[in-house]
Amino acid sequence: MILRAALSFGLVSFLAGCVSSGGSNPMATDKGRDEAREAYVQLGLGYLQQGMTEQARIPLSKALELDRNDPDTNAALALVFQSEMEFELAEQAFRTALRARPNDARILNNYGSLLFGQQRYQEASDQFSKALADNLYPERSRIYENLGVASLKLGQRDAGRQQLEKALRLNRQQPRALLEMAELSYEDRHYVPARDFYDRFSLLSGQNARSLLLGARLANVFDDRTPTANYGQQLKRLYPGTPEYQQYLSEQ
Repeated sequence: MILRAALSFGLVSFLAGCVSSGGSNPMATDKGRDEAREAYVQLGLGYLQQGMTEQARIPLSKALELDRNDPDTNAALALVFQSEMEFELAEQAFRTALRARPNDARILNNYGSLLFGQQRYQEASDQFSKALADNLYPERSRIYENLGVASLKLGQRDAGRQQLEKALRLNRQQPRALLEMAELSYEDRHYVPARDFYDRFSLLSGQNARSLLLGARLANVFDDRTPTANYGQQLKRLYPGTPEYQQYLSEQ
């Protein structure tokens, strides 16, 4: 609520300034229209962050009226469509954004994430690789993480490991990369590094079915019978109908 109120106040203040400015209409200038569009986009993203996708469409539609091809507006709309599972519309919006700004690492990464979610792993990998060309992008660790997971999905295990290691060198606190590295290390029977990665993951993230299965496997390797290591019971209680729980039962 605070974020939305602040963004709304900022937009109202800007529009009020447009009306009250002495004798001129800022909306008649490129600078004025750009500032209004940016304010609309920020308001739309504020709604989106709170899960209010229908409300997000309203200011973003206003932004489109000012510039239908603006990459920031279309990238924000793509996220709205994606959250509503309108994947074709999301892809169209991402493509429009990238036509205007083809080397934008943030847009490329978000577009790759959309493709990954549709199991289009090679296309996702291509977008992540393009995003990495921007050496100054402040969240390159996230892109390396995404690329590493995509590589694993494509069966490129060595490349995936290298990319995940790079992600963790850039930012050690990435739960997804840590869990993937824990899984890879366990599969290679490197149990001590696997436990280290897993413990670091557990400090940063809640558990899911996959991580609980790996926790149970590691507890078995190290004969850890403490109450906190009772991952099997957590799997049964939280995820009884999952393939992970069935796999756990088959290994007992």
